[in-house]
Amino acid sequence: MAVSKVLLAAPRGYCAGVDRAVETVERSIKQFGTPIYVRKQIVHNLPVVRDLESKGAIFVDELSEVPEGATVVLSAHGVAPEVYREVEARDLQAIDATCPLVTKVHNEAKRFALDGYDIVLIGHEGHEEVIGTMGEAPNSITLIGTPEEAERLTLSRPDHVAYVSQTTLSVDETNEVIDVLRRRFPSIQGPPREDICYATQNRQQAVKAIASRSDVVLVIGSHNSSNSNRLAEVAASLGARAHLIDDETEIQPEWFDDAKTVGVTSGASAPEWLVDRVLGYFRDRGVTDVEEVTVIEEDVHFALPKELGR
Repeated sequence: MAVSKVLLAAPRGYCAGVDRAVETVERSIKQFGTPIYVRKQIVHNLPVVRDLESKGAIFVDELSEVPEGATVVLSAHGVAPEVYREVEARDLQAIDATCPLVTKVHNEAKRFALDGYDIVLIGHEGHEEVIGTMGEAPNSITLIGTPEEAERLTLSRPDHVAYVSQTTLSVDETNEVIDVLRRRFPSIQGPPREDICYATQNRQQAVKAIASRSDVVLVIGSHNSSNSNRLAEVAASLGARAHLIDDETEIQPEWFDDAKTVGVTSGASAPEWLVDRVLGYFRDRGVTDVEEVTVIEEDVHFALPKELGR
């Protein structure tokens, strides 16, 4: 192997919302016993889901798969109001692990809808977070994802428009969309603070710092993870050969042909033990030079759902 150096991005891995969600499932198992049902993947990371399954969690796609009266954890991505109505109708004991930053977007959408705005949601169609946000005001929200869609957008009241966004988007690409919206709808209203979460922004800044110095960048994260995909795209935009992997078993040696420096980062739903395993892959092949590149220190924590105490 020609690789002689690994650059390790910081911050990386779990954000406060993911940490809270995973701990919610683990604490629920301890407090209420098994099985604990979880609607959808608690976070978009397959190894984490498999680990929680081994501890007694059962993941389901729909609440109809949960026995009446059972305990169910709702994923970090948030849900539409109809899900809460189904929880009540089926007498389920729900523990809401929605990330507080996603809840913030839901509240913004409800506020804008109540004030009569046509709402533009910037996000990816079909993503669970987008589905949940649109469910808060389905008659008021129009979904777009690109500057081109923003250029084509027609709204019934162009002077009474507001926007919100998915929390895990590319910062640069989202700003491009917002620039178009502001040009086309000069009176458009936005959230008091931007919706893309602090962790998504910080991880994108960190991957920029290592990609510019790397021949290859490995992003540890699952393919259904929006923020992990964005990290790979950011790395590739800076000229690095970027690969998204769940773990070290997916690494292909030919990726490193003529590569001397490899960058490593992980999405906000990837645990540090996966990073350790990827670093072990390189150590086993004689790479001892590992440099951590830190762009910002994070110190954000969210309290667990009230059902689990403190």
